[in-house]
Amino acid sequence: MALFMDVHNIEGGVSAKDVAGAHQADLTTQGAYGVNYLRYWVDEEAGKIFCLVDAPDAEAANTVHKEAHGLVADEIYPVSEFS
Repeated sequence: MALFMDVHNIEGGVSAKDVAGAHQADLTTQGAYGVNYLRYWVDEEAGKIFCLVDAPDAEAANTVHKEAHGLVADEIYPVSEFS
């Protein structure tokens, strides 16, 4: 498994409530693809959503988004976690 950070750009902004619903749909769908959506961040005004996901590959992470709610990422990056 690998960590990925994906970025969604929603023109006109986005509500944290809507993103929470989409995240819940991801959690319901992810098991079938060996994916684990860990955390997300939202900039409501700018319409930016960032998702941290543990997945076999970027395609599996995007497949969960597509099946769960249709909002696939505009960008996805492999990342390493440090503290």
